[in-house]
Amino acid sequence: MNTELSERWLKRHPESLTRAQRRVLQSAVERTPITRNTNEAVDQRSSLGDRVADGVARFGGSRGFIIGFIACLVSWVVLNVVLPGRKTFDPDPFTFLNLLLSTVAAIQAPIIKMARNRQARHDRVDAAHDHEVNPKAEIESMALHDTLDQPSNDQLVTILDRIEALAGSIRRLEGEGSRGNDGTAGT
Repeated sequence: MNTELSERWLKRHPESLTRAQRRVLQSAVERTPITRNTNEAVDQRSSLGDRVADGVARFGGSRGFIIGFIACLVSWVVLNVVLPGRKTFDPDPFTFLNLLLSTVAAIQAPIIKMARNRQARHDRVDAAHDHEVNPKAEIESMALHDTLDQPSNDQLVTILDRIEALAGSIRRLEGEGSRGNDGTAGT
């Protein structure tokens, strides 16, 4: 690991860097990308239960589910209230319907909670990835500034050398001129 770059870009000695910081610095030195698809990383670690929970949460929050659920409720009420004259399977207080609704809620709530927990894990993976990508972008920006500033610095050194040479020439000419003007030379 390059000690100079570590101290210059990360303001830390290489031994005090975390594994992620070492990976970022190495990636910057090698000019390799550090980004990755966090969705794939999370999907590879997801179990069947996680994917089922995501599907149930996705379907349970969709318009199709809400419209279908309302249609089922209306059908239930129509079959048990509007069609009089025959024996209904769930008379007016709709005890069986209440039992079904409670069961759906009791099953759906923990599944949605599982999906939220999985989303929180995904968000943590994204945040950790961003924590690597952002310093890499900063390092790349500093390296780019160094690259762009280097010609300017070289030009400044060249200009200063020329000024020094000119100043030396001027001093030498002034020294020669003062010897010619004091009346000792030339008669």
